[in-house]
Amino acid sequence: MSLSLYDLSVWVLPLIIAITFHEAAHGFVAHRLGDNTAWQLGRVSFNPLRHIDPFGTLFLPAMLLMAHSPFLFGYAKPVPVNFRNLNNPKLDMVWVALAGPATNILLALAAALAVHALPFAPAGSAQWIADNLKNAILINAVLAVFNMMPIPPLDGGRVAVGLLPRRLALPLAQLEPFGMLILIGILILLPLAGSQFGLNLDVISAILRTLTGYVIQVVLFLTGNA
Repeated sequence: MSLSLYDLSVWVLPLIIAITFHEAAHGFVAHRLGDNTAWQLGRVSFNPLRHIDPFGTLFLPAMLLMAHSPFLFGYAKPVPVNFRNLNNPKLDMVWVALAGPATNILLALAAALAVHALPFAPAGSAQWIADNLKNAILINAVLAVFNMMPIPPLDGGRVAVGLLPRRLALPLAQLEPFGMLILIGILILLPLAGSQFGLNLDVISAILRTLTGYVIQVVLFLTGNA
């Protein structure tokens, strides 16, 4: 797979914006709800350098891309939140977690609305702007859906821990140290192992792709692009 400079120019910008706003939103909502940890560490920022994780943001996606993985993903540096400082720790944890995916949905809606302004764009840059907007819709929809998987430390896992009764929330929360290994296993290793035996075990990523498609359809419908 070869990527041209044009390809990079229309993917990198929307990806950086999506990740930066996602992480900053977590810190901002935590700050508003009583925890200043991220605020004091400068993580409530639109500076992407504050959110890049060398392995998760750069090395892991590049490695998966070169390995022709059936599912490509990465992650930013997690925003530190001390949930004990929140005004209502169990409920506010849900709002902090939802802030990231909700921000991605808002960014997707903004990009879809901006499509209507393309006729006013300079002729020489209209296609480049259009490709950036298209990719922004896709990237933000993917991030919103992926992060809502109910596996800690993903946002969906935090939401589940905050909403489930204690007897169910506690064992789920205890999975957090192993969450990334679980994701790599079900999204990458399991499909690769299945392919060696002629089996399609790429079930989870197929579900994620379907849900992402529905989210994009809703975004396009709400913004008059359907």
